Amino acid sequence: MDSSMWLALASIAIGTYLLRLVPYLWMKRSLAKRQTEDGVGSMPTWLTILGPTMIAAMFGTSLVPAHPDTLSWFATGVGMLATFGVWTRTRSMGLPILCGVVAFGMVTLFLPI
Repeated sequence: MDSSMWLALASIAIGTYLLRLVPYLWMKRSLAKRQTEDGVGSMPTWLTILGPTMIAAMFGTSLVPAHPDTLSWFATGVGMLATFGVWTRTRSMGLPILCGVVAFGMVTLFLPI
């Protein structure tokens, strides 16, 4: 890879890290300040809603294939069904995602339409 690719990857990595670090540090400082002021360190309600809404947004964008052809839509559907099927049995996060990605990959590799 050339240097521009490494620069892009490094900037994406740093940006992703900062998107997680800055709110954490801000909330840590804010909660510590509240505890010293009035003895109650409560989390704001908007912060409890932020996580699920971000997951829903990422889920929504991942449902639309990058190349909207028949194979991509079919592979997306199979991946969704595999993810949901494994999730209903395990109620975990990692294994259903892995199975959905594997199902999507198997369809795109071995079923060229």
